[in-house]
Amino acid sequence: MGLPGSGKSTILNLLRSKCNDYIIANYGDLMLEIEKAKGWVQNRDEMRKLPIEKQKQAQKLVAKKLAGEKGKFILDTHCSISTPSGYYPGLPFEFLKGLKVDKLIYVTASVDEINARRQNDPTRVRDKDNVAEHDNINRSFLAAYASFTGASAIIIYNQQGKLEEAVGKLLELL
Repeated sequence: MGLPGSGKSTILNLLRSKCNDYIIANYGDLMLEIEKAKGWVQNRDEMRKLPIEKQKQAQKLVAKKLAGEKGKFILDTHCSISTPSGYYPGLPFEFLKGLKVDKLIYVTASVDEINARRQNDPTRVRDKDNVAEHDNINRSFLAAYASFTGASAIIIYNQQGKLEEAVGKLLELL
């Protein structure tokens, strides 16, 4: 899990080339598939602006799909989503109930690094976000998820220019 711009997907993409023991799924991709099929959104950046009830419906469908997966699984997702109506849990307890969670790993970086990565990503339309506040909220959600699941909570710092180091830490945990 991590903030947009933390490098979580980049880390997992590099991990794929080093380790093929795990199925890696992107939660946002699964949500987008459902929300597009229902005609609710056209692109990923519209998802966080949907009414919470629609987001919950899509999350339930993703949870049902993931609960049926077998084998070693890594889910690329967010601890929380900044929505117009506040921070919404990326992994609601209802969702977590149906999964066997071994580890909860939070990828983060400095506020300046995250802001720079977001500004240099031409593929996305980002809302202005208080990165420090969102990071703090995510750490609170991480602790709650760990308490609920009994899984360990781990933080990996993905510093600029040290991608291999972050991937190495993740490999050690796996």
